[in-house]
Amino acid sequence: MAAALPRLSLSGTLLVHPNRKTLTAALTTSSVDTKQRLPYNPHRTYPAKPQKPQLDLTPTLSTSSISVSDLLKRATPAPSSTTAKGTLCESEMTYLGYERWLPSPPKVEKPRSVFNAASLAYIGDCIYELYARRHFLFPPLNIEEYNDRVTAVVRCEAQDAMLQKLINDDFLSEQERDVLRWGKNVGSSKTRTKKRAGVAVYNRASSLETLVGFLYLTNVERLEEIMLMLGFCSGASDQSIPKEEDSN
Repeated sequence: MAAALPRLSLSGTLLVHPNRKTLTAALTTSSVDTKQRLPYNPHRTYPAKPQKPQLDLTPTLSTSSISVSDLLKRATPAPSSTTAKGTLCESEMTYLGYERWLPSPPKVEKPRSVFNAASLAYIGDCIYELYARRHFLFPPLNIEEYNDRVTAVVRCEAQDAMLQKLINDDFLSEQERDVLRWGKNVGSSKTRTKKRAGVAVYNRASSLETLVGFLYLTNVERLEEIMLMLGFCSGASDQSIPKEEDSN
């Protein structure tokens, strides 16, 4: 007669025949998940997912409402070393033994045949911001105020206002206007700046950067005339640097 086989319950405990006393231990392992779980709650609520902020596609500032003089306003006296046309005087052509404060540009006879408009706008953006940073260097400010003032000048809405001032005052030559038209064709991907200010304002600001880059490579003196006409300061500073007092 065959012996009775043990039976395995779902809980993993070995059920044995009552007459068999040798099998009394429970199974040490089980395939059933015994981890305690939270009771099911059909009314449980989940936190709402944060919504992504939507970009405002409308321009925040109107170019016609931007005043160039207000953008470049400083708590320093007006420069007295420039002529009515904005040209540099002889004493400011050198500073600490250097002919100019700008780094010497590469020698390129015809930049438009070597570089495209985007390349000139790339270097022009840097030179334009360097003018803005130098302009607000005096009086000394903290870093946050420096950044706020410079950012207000280098944004595309302010650059568009600068360009409109040059055009309205008929200060640009025919060649410079041609560079502006060439610079409007700078191709770039969709950016937040273009969405904020609009395509037209963004393209005009890029054309000004192209002109600054073109004049930096071809005629630095003319570049300074234009920046002085806009109101940027010239030379190292319009305010003399105080000398250190003698410790003796």
